[in-house]
Amino acid sequence: MRAWVAVLSVIMLVASPTSVFGEEVYDWNFKPMPDNEPSDTEKTYKVLLDKYGGLFIGNSKKKTLYLTFDNGYENGYTEKILDVLKEKDVPATFFVTGHYLNSAPDLVKRMATEGHIVGNHSWHHPSLPEKSKETIKKELDAVKNKYKELTGKEDMYYLRPPQGKFNERSLAVTQDLGYINVFWSFAYMDWDTSNQLGEKAAFHSIMKRIHPGAIMLLHSVSKDNANVLGKVIDECRKQGYTFKSLDELIYEDWMEAEDAI
Repeated sequence: MRAWVAVLSVIMLVASPTSVFGEEVYDWNFKPMPDNEPSDTEKTYKVLLDKYGGLFIGNSKKKTLYLTFDNGYENGYTEKILDVLKEKDVPATFFVTGHYLNSAPDLVKRMATEGHIVGNHSWHHPSLPEKSKETIKKELDAVKNKYKELTGKEDMYYLRPPQGKFNERSLAVTQDLGYINVFWSFAYMDWDTSNQLGEKAAFHSIMKRIHPGAIMLLHSVSKDNANVLGKVIDECRKQGYTFKSLDELIYEDWMEAEDAI
């Protein structure tokens, strides 16, 4: 499956524009809808993602969920999250920073060994649109090289822009480097470790925003997330949802594009 992503990355690179790019910096946001309807985002953002092959949601007509975690640092809960994912047979994508690679190498190795995708979240977590092309490349190469050193794998094709910040130039530069920018259509305030509201509140926050095609952003530093993940997976499946990987999303999009030709 990962081979299809590599092929798509090459096609995206060849097709990428070389004109002058917009420099306005955007902060990613999504628009949650009531009654578990699919989220939306700004029209400008969708135009840019379409132009540069980025993602924020899957097929909104299918009850499929794509579970992603941002791993800026380890807070003691990722092992439990991995245990639950293994028990429930659910794939996930973990976007890691340089700090995480250095401080939690065994967990990164476990992610890769157990078939999860490890994505790039940059080395120092800077705002990429405010950095030069050379600095962006250094930030992303450092993560990719360290990941290869730890796991022997080179399959790093997905990028979660640090801080959710982007502009046309950063999308173009990272696309040229072979990355698919992955934003999200679901999130809640789970990253604040000093303001964990308990398992009941976490479960409610997640379930009220679940929707078809959701690319879910969770933070692995959250104790609540680790504690309710199994219950969330069970309830989502009870409601008819299935969990798939970003690779499967890319593959299905590829096949639909081929069929349309």
